[in-house]
Amino acid sequence: MGLLDGKVVLVTGAGRGIGRDCAIIAAAQGAKVVVNDLGGGVAGGDAGDVGPAQEVVNEITKAGGEAVANTDSVAIKSGAEAMVEQALDTFGGLHSVISPAGILRDGMFHKMADEDWHSVIDVHLNGSYNVTRAAINHFREQEEGNFVLFTSTSGLIGNIGQANYAAAKMGIAGLSRIIAMEGEKKNVRSNIIAPFAWTRMIATIPVKDEASAQRVERMKNAMRADQVAKMAVALAAPSCETSGQIFAVRGNEIFLFNQPRPVRGMARLEGWEPDTILSHALPSMKADMTDLGATASVFPWEPI
Repeated sequence: MGLLDGKVVLVTGAGRGIGRDCAIIAAAQGAKVVVNDLGGGVAGGDAGDVGPAQEVVNEITKAGGEAVANTDSVAIKSGAEAMVEQALDTFGGLHSVISPAGILRDGMFHKMADEDWHSVIDVHLNGSYNVTRAAINHFREQEEGNFVLFTSTSGLIGNIGQANYAAAKMGIAGLSRIIAMEGEKKNVRSNIIAPFAWTRMIATIPVKDEASAQRVERMKNAMRADQVAKMAVALAAPSCETSGQIFAVRGNEIFLFNQPRPVRGMARLEGWEPDTILSHALPSMKADMTDLGATASVFPWEPI
């Protein structure tokens, strides 16, 4: 018996990387899988092909599973709707959406082109909206369904040169939280994962010094896509009751992230003025403020 026996799962960006392993592992756990992949490059915006998605389908069917390829774009609402319709038409149902599809267009914010901002927002944030919106009413009507969306430590913690990506990934955190809250009474769950894994997207990040090169090599060897995919499949399983949470997967480590809550409060009976805020409130709160360190400063140890 597999964790997903009798279930239908849509996996976006499933031609390569984390999405590919999500599709293969979901199928191994008994799911019928819609393997979505546009077939384009890491930066997006180019013409794709069915090749990557079909290769994953072939691998699944060769192993005795059931899968079908889809090449629609998550960035287009009609594309997301077509994925859901294909699942319903081909397999007669849909129970989970796992959506790691994404692109990168990195650059310092003061040099960022409008196109690079909008493209990343369209694929990541609007793409997450499109696929969840396309499936949500079906899930609510059958009173069963779940979403596994993907955030990033670039948003949760921060990373220089990724303002567009970080903004999109933090937006996904808010989207998932509200879906989970609104879906609780209808048995509709939503969780997000911040993955640490060597993928095509990670490979595009410039390596500027020896320390960065060594860190990238450690990531390549110790943090694999299948480790992230196993977490995604676990969250998609009907036996999972977890919802509204943020996880990170880093090699063999799984982290539960906190979510924004007040960490320090101050009141002034006579009210605050700009000068008293500067002289009293902000200095008193300084010890509890989050520093500007990037992800490497929060996870400085070697992956396990």
